[in-house]
Order: sequence, then structure tokens, then C-alpha cells
Amino acid sequence: MNITLGVLGISVAMASSAIGVVMVAARRLDRVQLCAWLVLGGAALSVFAMERALITRDFSVSYVAENGSHATPALFNVATLWAALEGSILLWALILAGYLVLVAVKFRHRLHDPLVGWAMAVLFIVCLFFFVLMFNWPNLDLAQPFRKVDVPPGYNGPGPNPLLQNHWLMAVHPPMLYLGYVGFTVPFAFAIAALATGRLGEGWLIETRRWTLFAWGFLTAGIILGAWWSWDVLGWGGYWGWDPVENASLLPWLTGTAYLHSVMVQERRGMLRVWNLSLVCATFALTILGTFLTRSGLVDSVHAFSADAVGPALLVFFAIVVVVTVGLIAWRGDRLRSPGQIDSAMSREASFLANNLLFGVFAFVVLLGTVFPLIVEAVNGDRISVGTPFFDQMTMPVGLLLLFLMAVAPVLPWRKTTAERLSERLMWPGWAAAAGLLIALLVGARGLAPLLAFGLAGFAGGAAVRQLVLAARRQGWRGLVGRANGGMVVHIGVVVVAVALAASNSYLHQSELTVAPGETAYVSGHEIVFVGTQEKVFDNKTKVEAVVLVDGSVVRPGVSRFANGGIVRTPGTKSSPVRDIQVAVLDLPDGPGGPAGLRVTVQPLTLWLWIGGGIMLLGAVFSAYPGRRRSPTQPVSAPVSGVPLRDRPLRDGSLRDDGVPVG
Repeated sequence: MNITLGVLGISVAMASSAIGVVMVAARRLDRVQLCAWLVLGGAALSVFAMERALITRDFSVSYVAENGSHATPALFNVATLWAALEGSILLWALILAGYLVLVAVKFRHRLHDPLVGWAMAVLFIVCLFFFVLMFNWPNLDLAQPFRKVDVPPGYNGPGPNPLLQNHWLMAVHPPMLYLGYVGFTVPFAFAIAALATGRLGEGWLIETRRWTLFAWGFLTAGIILGAWWSWDVLGWGGYWGWDPVENASLLPWLTGTAYLHSVMVQERRGMLRVWNLSLVCATFALTILGTFLTRSGLVDSVHAFSADAVGPALLVFFAIVVVVTVGLIAWRGDRLRSPGQIDSAMSREASFLANNLLFGVFAFVVLLGTVFPLIVEAVNGDRISVGTPFFDQMTMPVGLLLLFLMAVAPVLPWRKTTAERLSERLMWPGWAAAAGLLIALLVGARGLAPLLAFGLAGFAGGAAVRQLVLAARRQGWRGLVGRANGGMVVHIGVVVVAVALAASNSYLHQSELTVAPGETAYVSGHEIVFVGTQEKVFDNKTKVEAVVLVDGSVVRPGVSRFANGGIVRTPGTKSSPVRDIQVAVLDLPDGPGGPAGLRVTVQPLTLWLWIGGGIMLLGAVFSAYPGRRRSPTQPVSAPVSGVPLRDRPLRDGSLRDDGVPVG
């Protein structure tokens, strides 16, 4: 039953995707919305069938036999859908189908517009690719979630990877990442449509602005939650290890962030058209590359799934995306010439261009460090690794420069300014930088890199607060909403994250102890008392906890032995706004009264990583809320205009060029 429903759902979705492409090509656009709903219906049916199979432990379904278990708790049993290769692609396809329907409904009155038609065709083609991967081809096993297998009576599957059934974030982190990954398909589709139709003005940017922002927000949430999960579960004293699959999520975030900045230059000045098209297409291409890294089995990671056939298929699709994008941009090269130019190095457009170049360098460094070992192994068979020192040394200077530009760019006007005017606007940020540096010194911070980070964070934070205060004076409560104003809230979140990163990485202290029950040890002035151990039995695991007093507060690090034989060590953390003290078990006592091996990690300001991430997401929500517009926007079908949208007057006939955000 489950296999029949699942195969039927995938077949309907695949056929509807193909028919959707044909309907667009044949200009039968009245049927496009129906095709989109059928794609979503087929995807939803297949996901329903898989969840039903997991919940009922239908081990005749190969995916359930390989990843399901009677011992898996309910929450993680549902989340097993995205715990391995085939199910994760099934979730990807469902989310993609959801975006397809949202676009079809949003633009239902404009489906006859060639730009919208082309965008729908691209979305249908991407859907078709993923459903082809999952279809039950007779002699080809790509990522078939509904293969039938025979299992012996009484069979009980192994369950998911122990690390994937050990924390509630397993139910949240992957879907958030996928909502971000897949969401970038929408602006990519409109970018390809703009290139195909020659509608290369600013209309397509405006129509996809919020789609891009939502995708960026979900991806940001996924990355932050992933870092939190790593910190709260692995107990190695960190939250970001430059794992290849972590890097795969960071790459589209970097290019997507660059795009969100540079798109404002095109709207205001009509510049950076090639750059914006390249960024939005590169962001989508990097999501496919990230999927390839995660699902090809080429990298060793807790995130990675191994499958021989899916990797080459994703790599071919990635290559097609790159070739088509580059070809279309080259074809439209003459029409992509910008009507504007940078008038002065001291202008907002110049600072945004520098910002984009730095994001590009950051992304290139991360990409190089991630794929270089794979290239070397493919060429001569040698296995090398690019570790944390490379990434830290290469990305730290770029990050500091980005903090500097975060302070300067918002206060710069468009076109040009004078040194006197710029120094006047930087007075507040300058005082904030001095205050941040002084506070850091007073609390004992030392070291050139962290002190630079604290000073530049104060500089950038002061600039963001200045902009919000000035905007609030002019606009009241709307001084917090709108793209530019909400962007300043995002900047404040980035500043908080930057300070937390600098403090937690630079002033981490870690010690390994061997302590007997009742014995007291001290780490960085904190009292650590090992009390004893307790055993707890769950359906899927047996957990032995070490009861430890940290400055009088109880934490319970432990070692879990899962039914499938896996062992996971889970730390216990005492968290506060000033510092986190985390205790992990290295060795359990051999018997009653025996000593335990503990690792104690003291990290300042770690909690502010998650708070800063929350502020960034709040800013993204504020950015999506309509601010005060300068003028009505063009419809998506509007032809290319020689006058950039942001150069047009406000409704009262005036132009705004004073550096104060207006939405």
C-alpha cells in the first residue's frame, strides 16, 4: 500500500512537471496552475506514504528497512524522513513543489506574461529533475525511496544514525536549511527568465525581492540552528568546524547576502546587472553543489549520505546550470550594459561593490578549501585535508573588512560625498568603536585580532543604531521596518554574532580532568565537583549520566548507547550571558566509586551567538515588511527602463539622497 501510494505520487508529480513545461512552451498557460497543484499533490502523497511507512514500521519499503526501527521515538521517527539520502530528496522535492505552487498563485493573473511563463518553465524543469531521481526506473537506482525489499519475520531496522536521534533540533534544523536552499530556486528562475526574454531591467528584481529574503532568512536560521546543535550535542568545545557540508550551506548564504546588497545598487542606479544575475544564479548553483557534496559520499561527515548514482547526476545538473547561465549572460552581454557608473569612491554604490567583492573572496576561499582535497584525490588519489587553521587565517581578514564596510556603507550617500560630511556621519560610530574597544580592554580582552573585532563591531553597531534612530525620528515606528531599516536590524544581529565569535574563539579555555566521586577540581576559577553516575533507559538507548556540580549548579553530561550499537557522548552545559561552562564525559567510571574522565570547556559570550542569530532573523522579517516607497514599482512585465527605479522621485516629487534609509 505505502509503496503503491509513494510510486503513484512520484509518477504524478514527474508527469505533471513534464506537462507543465510543455504547457508553457505551447502557450497553454491556463493549464499551468493546475499542473503546479498536481506536482504539489503528487509530492505530498509520496511524503505521506513515506511517513505512514515509517510510523507503521513497514519494513517492506527499503528506506524504512534501512533507517526505521521500532525503538526510534516518535519525534525522531517522523524526522527519519530526512535522515538519509532518498528521504531527504523527497523532502527537497516537496518544498520545491510548494514554492512552485506559491509562485503560480502569486502570479496567477500574469501567467501570460512571457517572463512569468519562462520562470514557471524553469521551476517545472527543476522539479522534473528531482522527481526523475526518485522514480522507480527498472535498471537504474538513483534515489528511489519506494523500492520493495523482503525482510525476515521479526525484523527490526537499525534506526537512523545515533547522532540524528539524539536532539530535538533534528526535527527543525534540516527543514529550515531546505526551505532556504530550495527557496533560492525562485529568484534563479526569474533571472533565467529575464535573460531568456530580454527583460533585463529592474522589474524582475522587485518581484523576487521577498522570495530571496525569505530564502536567505530560512538558510540563516538553518545555519544558526546547526551551529547550536553542534555545540549542544557534540561536546568538542565548538559550534563550527568548517566541515565540508557545513561549508556547503555557508557558500549560498555568502553569495545570497552579497546579492541582497548589490541588488539595491541596480534598483537605484541601474548598475551591476551582470553581477546580480551572476550572483543569483551562482547562489542556486551552489545549493546544487552543496546537495552534491552532501549526497555523493565523497566527503566524510555526519551530514553526508553515500550513494553512487546520485552524485554524478547532481554534478551533471550543476554543470548544466553553470553552462546555461554563463551562456545566457554572454548572449545578452550587450543589453546588460549599465546606464549608470560609479561617480566616486566615497559613495554607497562603491561601498556595496567593495562589499560584494569581499563576499566573493570569502566564498572563493571557502569553496577552494572545501573542494581542493576532492580535486587532488580525483587527480592523483592522494587524500589531503584542509583544516580549521586554513579557513580561520584566510577568512578572518575578510570578516574584519566586512565589519568596517558595515559601518561605512550605510552612512554614505549615493553618487558621492565630501570627506567633511562623511566624518560628521561617522562620529557616532567612531565613539561606539572607541567604547567597544575600551570595554573589551577593561574586562581583560587581549590580542590584536579580537580587539580589532570588538572595535570594528562597535563601529558597525554604532552606524546601524544611528541609522535606526534617524529613521525613527522621521518615520516613527516605520523606522524599524522596510528593507533598509530592517537591514540595519540584521546588521546589529551580525555585530552581536561577530562579538560572540571573537570572544568564544579567542578566549576559550579547555581542560581534561580525572576526578573521583566527591572530588573537587577548578577550571578557570570555576568549581567542578563530580558527584556520581546515574543510568537511564529509553526505548532507543541506554544513557549513563555523570552528575556534576558546576559552581553549585547541576549539569548531566552522559554517554548514550543506542539500540543499533552506536555510542554518542552528550555534554552538559551551564549557560549564562557572560559565559558557557560545558562538561563532557571522556571516560565513565569502571565501577562504583571509580574516577571519571571529564573535559571542561569555558567559553565567554557563546549564548550571544544564538541571540545574535535571532536578531538577524527579526531583521529579515522587518525587511520583508513594506516600508515607505519612493514610487510605485514596475510590474514584472515592464520593459527595460533607462531610469533606475531608485533614481525616481518620491510621491511628493523629491529625491532622497541623504544617507537615511527610507524602506
